[in-house]
Parts: sequence; structure tokens; C-alpha cells
Amino acid sequence: METRVTHVNSGENEDPGAAPYGNFINYYTFNPPENRLGLIPEALLQNIGFTSGDGERVLMLDVGCNSGDLSVALYRHLLNKEASASDSPKRELYMLGFDLDRDLIVRAQTSNPFPLNIQFIPLDITDDTESRAVLRAYLGKFGCSRFHLCTCFAVTMWVHLNHGDAAFLSLLSRLASHCEHLLLEAQPWKCYRSAARRLRKLGRSDFDHFKALKIRGDMAAHAREHLEKQCSMELVQCFGNTSWDRSLLLFRRR
Repeated sequence: METRVTHVNSGENEDPGAAPYGNFINYYTFNPPENRLGLIPEALLQNIGFTSGDGERVLMLDVGCNSGDLSVALYRHLLNKEASASDSPKRELYMLGFDLDRDLIVRAQTSNPFPLNIQFIPLDITDDTESRAVLRAYLGKFGCSRFHLCTCFAVTMWVHLNHGDAAFLSLLSRLASHCEHLLLEAQPWKCYRSAARRLRKLGRSDFDHFKALKIRGDMAAHAREHLEKQCSMELVQCFGNTSWDRSLLLFRRR
């Protein structure tokens, strides 16, 4: 299935909880990349077993990349350099970023300083058939079966609210199946309540599944439990909490 996305308008920009799919057009003005990058070590790739400069290709997947600001900032961060658009990036690191909002992807593509190494595409992760085919095709170009690192920042809540408990767990399983390492930021339950409240404040209908959700409470703990018990992954490290009180958890395939 294809999710129809109604893009937020300028009148809604002032309320960060107003976008029903998390597709904020000005997201990084109120949650800049530094909020996450300050917790993620520059040596992350080396820490999980990859080195630069030896010709080894590292493939990254960024799920729900929005306009690509964090994707590009993380790419630069992991290369341990302050690059400008004119710099030649190291070709060992490749990244695929996707989002269900095509307008945001156009912005990401237009402002992408590293088109040879970073690719942005429109894709809905809840569409299992299409997403699996697209990701396999991308991996196939490099002769790989999985991404070395997948990042999923503040996406789980939107899938959960719009598609329900089963979709929340399926998302985690799908991410785990596509990668060797997963860096996950799951929104805490208080964010669910805030998102629903702000949507109602605008006079919109509530999220279809909000009142029926049975998976509630400590969402990071729920995610960890599912990944470890059902997806053959294990928690490697918690990098701490962002200024929005969201934990960054690094998992690896057992």
C-alpha cells in the first residue's frame, strides 16, 4: 500500500506536533542535527569494526531522512572532518536515505553536497513489498546482503500511531533484517500524547490507532525487548539521551 501524505502548511509549521506522519517541513530548525551528533562518537564506524582508507565499503541506511540535513551531517561526522560542498568525500562510505514525503526528498536531493556517495529516494517503510525490493536492489549494486549500519531517528512513533501495534513491531523486525547494526531513537510515550493533543488542537481527527494501542509506556524498552527476543539483535551501547530526553541505542546482529 502507498501512504498518502498531506504535507503540513505554513500555518502549522509553528507547532512541531502537527504533522500526522512526522513530515515536518522545518524539522531541523527546532531539532538541529547537533542534538543527536553530540552523543554519537565520530569513531562509531571504527568502533563497530570498520576502518577508512583501506578500500572497505561501508553502506548506511537512514530511515525517515526528512530533508536530509541530519543524514549529511552524520555522514560528515562519521568521516571525522568538517567538509564543505566542494570537498571530495571518501568513497568508502555510502548512504541511502529515504522518506515517504516526496517534497522533502526533492529538497534533500537538491541540497545534497555528496551525490556520488549519498542518495535520497522517496519510499514508505511500511510498504514491505516495495521497500524490500528497493533496498535489495540498492544492496545488490554493492554485492551486499545487508547494510552495515542503519539509523532510525524518531520514526517509530509515527508508524505506531498511524498503523498500530503490529506495524510498530514489524518496523523493528524489518529494520533488523536489513542491517548488521541499528542505531535507534524511539520516541517516548509522552511524545505520543503530545502529538495526539496537538493534532486535536488543530481540529483534525485523532490518530486512528492511538486509543487502541496496547504497547505503551517505556517505548525504548519495548523496542529493545522485541529486537533482542525476536530479531536476533543485542544492545551494544546506549549513547545517552538527547535534549528531548530520547535515548540513542546501538544494536548489532548476533
